[in-house]
Amino acid sequence: MKKIQMVDLISQYEKIQKEVDTAVLNVIRSSQYINGPEVKEFTKELEEYLDVNHVIPCANGTDALQISMMALDLQPGDEVITANFTYVATAEVIALLRLKPVLVDVCPDTFDIDIQAIERAITPKTKAIVPVHLFGQAANMEAIMEIARKNKLYVVEDTAQAIGCDYTFNSGKNQKVGTIGTIGCTSFFPSKNLGCYGDGGAIFTNDDALAIKIKQIANHGQSKQYIHDKVGVNSRLDSIQAAILRIKLRQLDLYSKLRRNTADFYDKAFANHPKVKTPKRVSFSNHVFHQYTLQLIDVDRDKMRSHLSEKGIPAMIYYPIPLHLQEAYSDPRYSKGDFPVTEKLCKTVISLPMQTELDTEQLHYITQNVLDFLNH
Repeated sequence: MKKIQMVDLISQYEKIQKEVDTAVLNVIRSSQYINGPEVKEFTKELEEYLDVNHVIPCANGTDALQISMMALDLQPGDEVITANFTYVATAEVIALLRLKPVLVDVCPDTFDIDIQAIERAITPKTKAIVPVHLFGQAANMEAIMEIARKNKLYVVEDTAQAIGCDYTFNSGKNQKVGTIGTIGCTSFFPSKNLGCYGDGGAIFTNDDALAIKIKQIANHGQSKQYIHDKVGVNSRLDSIQAAILRIKLRQLDLYSKLRRNTADFYDKAFANHPKVKTPKRVSFSNHVFHQYTLQLIDVDRDKMRSHLSEKGIPAMIYYPIPLHLQEAYSDPRYSKGDFPVTEKLCKTVISLPMQTELDTEQLHYITQNVLDFLNH
């Protein structure tokens, strides 16, 4: 049995090695490293895949969030609602722009932002909602968009963990996450479902005027060369990464299917076990399983993780400390105990290996060792 990894980028690369090597060498031979033809082609292909009017590539997912909020002309002190149970980047850019992060709890079974908590958090200063499609499953976007329309709020979707995920509206219409809100953002960090071999990100919108602003801000605020209409940043996806992403985009639906197959295997192995709760799959979204995250019930998580490590099985904890208990985001509005679901999840979740290259032998080995610990 080959070594088990959380993400096996080497085996994934070996399957597309010839295409990737050729594409990278072609960029090097062309010497068009920045905004070259590969970036333009990838942009068009991702627009077609997502069925969105505009894709604006940038340097990373955090930049995507920051540029998006800059484009909305939010002012210092404006409140932006987001989930407490997420990676720090989501709240980081809100704070960086001197906006006010308003944290809300998440749903205990899906890990996604709680709709009722959003409604309770809205004040006259609220200007935007940033739902996070955590671990690869969509937040309840139809409900979020209804709240946004009712309260005249922007919606910036954090799609860093869920690119390729489909959302199904009550009408039966399907739409890719990241294309439903005012703006969508994603990351192409190597371990993402659609990852490059360095850093990268992108912003999506169907709003033509907003797309122009986003493009300007990402390019030093320029409308034309040396004409700077806005304060901007320098955030670009380089041509080599775009060339790699073009190849991997063609594989994305297959990658999602392989991840779902792995999740199905895990679900079946742990079904109805009294000491674990498997991830809930909602009816309005498929799930692209960026992570497969169990909730443990009366189990010593650290001992379980050590047991798995001794058996050569990596396991990760996302995220061990809620944002409101992080020193950088401490706020007199929030105290320990204010976010019971998030605080419980931070103490009880554990993520098993989830990637496109796991085989049946590895999956049997992983699940058997998890069950051996749980049943001991």
